[in-house]
Amino acid sequence: MSKFTHLHVHTEYSLLDGACRVHELCKLASQMGMDALAITDHGAMYGVIEFYNACLEAGIRPVIGCEVYVARGSRHIKDRGLRDEPYHLVLLAETDEGYRNLLKIVSTGFLEGFYYRPRVDYEVLSRYSRGIIALTACLDGEVPRLIRQGRFKDAASSLERYIGIFGKGNLYLELQRNGIRAQEQVNQGLLELSRRYGIPIVATNDCHYLRRSDARHHEILLAIQTGTNIYDPNRLRFEGDEFYLKSPQEMAEAFRDLPEAIANTREIADRCNVKLDLSSVHLPDYPVPPGETHSSYLRKKAQAGLTERLGGRISRVKQERLDYELGMIDKMGYSSYFLIVADFVNYAKRHGIAVGPGRGSAAGSLVAYSLGITGIDPVDHGLVFERFLNPERVSLPDIDIDFQDDRRDEVIEYVRRKYGNDRVAQIITFGTMAARAVIRDVGRALNLPYAETDQIAKMIPAQPGITIADALDTVPDLRRSMERDDIRMLIETAQKLEGMPRHSSVHAAGVVIGKEPLWEHVPLGKTQDGVITTQYSMEALEALGLLKMDFLGLRTLTVLQKATRLVEESTGKPLDIQKVPLDDENTYKMLSRGESLGVFQLESSWVRDFLKEMKPREFKDIVAAVALCRPGPMEQIPEYIRARFGQPHYLHPVLEPVLRETYGVMVYQEQILQIAHRVAGLTLGEADILRRAVGKKDLGLLVQMQDKFLEGAVANGISRECAQEIWDLILKFANYGFNKNHAAPYALIAYWTAYLKAQYPAEFMAAQLSSVRGMQGKVGIYLDEVKRLGIGIKGPSINHSLVEFSVEATQDGPSIRYGLGGIKNVGEAVAAEIVRERQRRGKFESLESFVFRMGKALTKKALESLIRCGALDELGTRFSHLDKMDQVLSQRAAQPDTQMSLFGGFEPPKQDLPLAPAPTEPAPEAHRQLSLFPMAVQPAANTKPNVWAGSHESKPRYNQDYGYEPKARVSKEGLKTEEVPLEVRLAWERELLGMYFSGHPLDKYRDYLRRHTVSLAHIEQVPDRAEVTVGGRVSEVKRIITRAGEEMAFVTLEDEYDSIEVIVFPKVWQQAKTFLAKDRIVTARGNIEEHEGIRRLLARECIAIDKRDTER
Repeated sequence: MSKFTHLHVHTEYSLLDGACRVHELCKLASQMGMDALAITDHGAMYGVIEFYNACLEAGIRPVIGCEVYVARGSRHIKDRGLRDEPYHLVLLAETDEGYRNLLKIVSTGFLEGFYYRPRVDYEVLSRYSRGIIALTACLDGEVPRLIRQGRFKDAASSLERYIGIFGKGNLYLELQRNGIRAQEQVNQGLLELSRRYGIPIVATNDCHYLRRSDARHHEILLAIQTGTNIYDPNRLRFEGDEFYLKSPQEMAEAFRDLPEAIANTREIADRCNVKLDLSSVHLPDYPVPPGETHSSYLRKKAQAGLTERLGGRISRVKQERLDYELGMIDKMGYSSYFLIVADFVNYAKRHGIAVGPGRGSAAGSLVAYSLGITGIDPVDHGLVFERFLNPERVSLPDIDIDFQDDRRDEVIEYVRRKYGNDRVAQIITFGTMAARAVIRDVGRALNLPYAETDQIAKMIPAQPGITIADALDTVPDLRRSMERDDIRMLIETAQKLEGMPRHSSVHAAGVVIGKEPLWEHVPLGKTQDGVITTQYSMEALEALGLLKMDFLGLRTLTVLQKATRLVEESTGKPLDIQKVPLDDENTYKMLSRGESLGVFQLESSWVRDFLKEMKPREFKDIVAAVALCRPGPMEQIPEYIRARFGQPHYLHPVLEPVLRETYGVMVYQEQILQIAHRVAGLTLGEADILRRAVGKKDLGLLVQMQDKFLEGAVANGISRECAQEIWDLILKFANYGFNKNHAAPYALIAYWTAYLKAQYPAEFMAAQLSSVRGMQGKVGIYLDEVKRLGIGIKGPSINHSLVEFSVEATQDGPSIRYGLGGIKNVGEAVAAEIVRERQRRGKFESLESFVFRMGKALTKKALESLIRCGALDELGTRFSHLDKMDQVLSQRAAQPDTQMSLFGGFEPPKQDLPLAPAPTEPAPEAHRQLSLFPMAVQPAANTKPNVWAGSHESKPRYNQDYGYEPKARVSKEGLKTEEVPLEVRLAWERELLGMYFSGHPLDKYRDYLRRHTVSLAHIEQVPDRAEVTVGGRVSEVKRIITRAGEEMAFVTLEDEYDSIEVIVFPKVWQQAKTFLAKDRIVTARGNIEEHEGIRRLLARECIAIDKRDTER
């Protein structure tokens, strides 16, 4: 048993400062003979639960602490800028009460005191000091710093203050001997204070890394943190290489003259005896009416809900299923949980927020369906409850809810209001230094040339979860690169840091709800945006028994909401998407033709090909398609297609009822449960344990389950040989199954989107376009689909567009109008104000009218973008508008504030500029209720644009601001107009709208490119490293010189839908550099490479295309 315990240790959760990996740290401490170890990360407690469990696994006792930052004055004073230098103070939780107080102290640092760092003050320390032991910390502690500055009297006063806060028996003077020159001077001062005040001393080593040899890696980590390199003389660095986890013997030798400092570490460790409760569940209480329990109230709500859903006719099977589930939920103590979820789901529905029909295993619950939490009947669709709640595998239920993505935050805010801001928080997550990223980070810290570092990083395959070690095993070039010393150092250092947390962020969906204020169980943090988060990760919260839920934002639900509203406005009839028939013939015909672009889960090119083969005829086929069309299960597709159109095969007749719907092929994970239940007589709970063992390849459990399965099958009259075949089939299926409880509700969303596309294509595609506005590639893909469907497309217009894409009725059928909110540099706020002003006072008659009526809400950048993309074309030419823009804006700026109109904009000037008279009556639009977003619009009157008649030179001239030379021409009506060259207009439209309206640079090459190249719209479906030919217009060329002195280039190639970077290495560049120039049309053949989620083409050949090629 060691007499020494490390009480000042920084793990990897002292982000980009501590380099002690938690599990390695605990194992090493145990190997050194220590029986206790502390965690004291800077200002936060991110790693406490992981550390606590790792200590227990290593057989040592965890001491929970934190090195907090103490503000020099009040934590509320935040005006010192970078001069704000808070003191350090080490706090250790002695008791369970001390642990809870430490949670509150650290939380307050984030919630109230954050200023560059999370800071607390003396008032906070005094309030929550019970059960806490304090150490005076390193040289940045208040007492040591004052001693170092020669202010011994002030140091004594500071010590007296801490004695008053923590008590004489709970405060220790911290001594370190780590090679820092100033430390010994400070130690002598601390010893003098110890003698004077009777405060004991304690030895620490301020550990930041595990071994002395890790000092260099830690120095590089600090360089990554500060954005500098190790050759910068002003960089943040530690003096010496002593800040490692020294053995008890090394520490005893260092303090051989002060043995009490060593002994006191053991005394403190023995006093610190926090026991975390990792077995209880802390579910919040849902408020129920007087006389009701959570169980009785849930039963009443579920029974009433099912009666309403089924029109008063509940079958015996469903009633028995409901009673069974309610009994199980009550037995497991989750009645309140279901009521809580039902409450916020129904809040969303009452307030018009679209909610998904379910996701994950919760869709297997009839209670959830009855309460409105899910939207698909699990009995009708063969979904299994035990997949969700298993009485033989007790775990917290997990109901994840999809909300429309643009209103998800409203639901979270409702939950905050209902349960209290102190009981609801979003969940933290940590970004880690993945293989490629850490190579680049370390390369910058080592000051290596970026091109070299990037080249090494790119050698690592872009695969999820890949490590540098994996890459070294599989990529010979990467291994060979380590023959150079600097590259070896780069890779070896990167491996040392790989996987460590780099930064914290907010989990995309996770929310935790507490029964008591959350800081009774978990430390809290706050983001720069003011979002309150937990400091513990999702896994840690689950271990603590806190209620975690996923509030997910699903874009498709937003599409459904907007599409149904557009349909209602177009037809004048309400549409409840949840009540549309599931046997619509046109919908299945459309899917069978593979026309599922835009359909949820079914829009990628290879899935569309699969649908053509599958030819879905009923809803269960869509469920199967959703399950099969993903990695793993897709391996079953050939067998599934053969069986669907051939003769299904069953190993034994007992399998037919389970596998009939999938033609004898195992598709769903739930089929394992049903087979084990029917064949071997396992309960569904036992069968679910088998399913999990198969999925996790738990060999020990599988051996146990195999014996039970075979014995049960034989007992049920199945031969042992046949039972073994069925067992082998289950094991083979391990990598291919998908959760039917998840597939079925997502198939329902897929069907709804398909139904809308088949029945109301214009409204559906308008909603889809609104959902991806600003996403250049997606907008282009969907607009091409709009054209294929024969739906007209109209460009943006300040007099006709709404904020989002809308549907306009025309003599030739419906057309989709581009929304103002999708124009780059305009944004929804300005777009909404344009629509409001138009609806209040009628259409805009001229550029001047538009600028003055919009007032200060319209910025120069927004106006220029509106002009350049063509949104003002009906009022005059783009050149004339741009030419007069500054003059009009300057006149608006000179307009006195007293001339503000009653409607919030500036009145037009009364002189200087000729203006069209203001309308005496509002335009017809003004009689409608204000609506900023898509609604049915009547055909616009075909009026002649009111072109502003300023004087211009008749000869062409160069405009320095906009870089083109317009050509003057006179129209037949005698009005002189200025025409911006087509290529300039197209470039503007592409930049601002993500598409072309005036034409397309590739129009005359379209057929040729479709015959000979792969569209960039589908480049994401091309496998990594596959060879492919792409084609399009060169939009950018960047030339670089390699280390060997050769020239190469990075070329951006764009087609009608998207763009791709083509890397042209020296050999190919020498052959192609004469024609690889901006605006040239070319094809490039090569291999796809994925880099951090972005695909590039490594060119092997480039060919220029001219008009003659397109005629061949």
